[in-house]
Amino acid sequence: MARKKKIKELSNYEISLLCRELSILLNAGIAPAEGIEILMQGLDDSGREVLESISHVLNAGEKFHIAIQMSGVFPDYVAHMISIGEESGSLDVVMDSLADYYEQEDNIQNSIKSAVSYPMIMIGLMMVVILVLVTQVLPIFNQVFSQLGTSMSAFAQTLLNLGSTLNKYSFFLITILIIIAVLFIFFTQTIIGKKKFRAFASNWKVTKKLYNDIATERFASGMVLTLSSGLDTYESLNLVSTLVENRAMSQKINDCRELIMQGLSFPEAIEKAEIFNPFYSKMIAVGFNSGSIDEVMKQIAARYREETQRKIYRSIAILEPTLVIALSIIVGIVLLSVILPLLGIMSSIG
Repeated sequence: MARKKKIKELSNYEISLLCRELSILLNAGIAPAEGIEILMQGLDDSGREVLESISHVLNAGEKFHIAIQMSGVFPDYVAHMISIGEESGSLDVVMDSLADYYEQEDNIQNSIKSAVSYPMIMIGLMMVVILVLVTQVLPIFNQVFSQLGTSMSAFAQTLLNLGSTLNKYSFFLITILIIIAVLFIFFTQTIIGKKKFRAFASNWKVTKKLYNDIATERFASGMVLTLSSGLDTYESLNLVSTLVENRAMSQKINDCRELIMQGLSFPEAIEKAEIFNPFYSKMIAVGFNSGSIDEVMKQIAARYREETQRKIYRSIAILEPTLVIALSIIVGIVLLSVILPLLGIMSSIG
């Protein structure tokens, strides 16, 4: 018997798109099974395979959240929220909320990827340019100086010796570059790699504040999703604790749950656990007392999202010219170290 091919887990963008389309169909009064059949039309093989597996389970009489869970390509959180939507009769609202949440997750992920990828690419280009100068260009200038009966400057000679050493161990150098490229792909393209990178960045002093803000935004967005689906605050905290992927925030959420168990109200627990700053904690208290806690959470999530994106774009705006200037200076120093002495020799000959 042939072994069943494992289907790749869906990305945040793909989950958002599917949830959005299903939300539209559900709002139109179309059942999940029929909606899946409609969405299957015109898809490629990979997308069709996912929906076919869901459709097969639905046609066997199982509920929608069971079909989603058995497909093996969705996070457990999606299946759990769909289960709540089915039980509460608000599946269309849940699907729309899931679409919003994973669309925001995709935007955050893309922003982080852009912030990381650009500097890495620029640093890689800098290394390539410098290696070409040191290993290929400087030896040509050295021959020119030898023919003129003189030698290069001490700095240029040092670079030339470095280039000779690099040429001698070029195999090991290429191996190291390949390893760096593989690690870059691992940390930016694989699920395990992304988790490890987030764990490192969450504890690194330079990026710790940014990732704490991202975790806070995820907490607020997750609370919007669960509260709008009809869950109480305690159960919402249980679900959202699996989304933040930040050890410090997970601990704050656990503290918040324990404080609620001790008899504190949700706003008091939020404030004492220091999940938000004092201003946002006051907003939570107002929203809780007025019965609009989900709307307040939505506003807080939007503010944190805007702030984190602003920080990321500001970092990129600083890095771009900085790296270009650094590359220009390095290349200029290398070239001037051989061109200026050469011009001096040529002028004396003239």
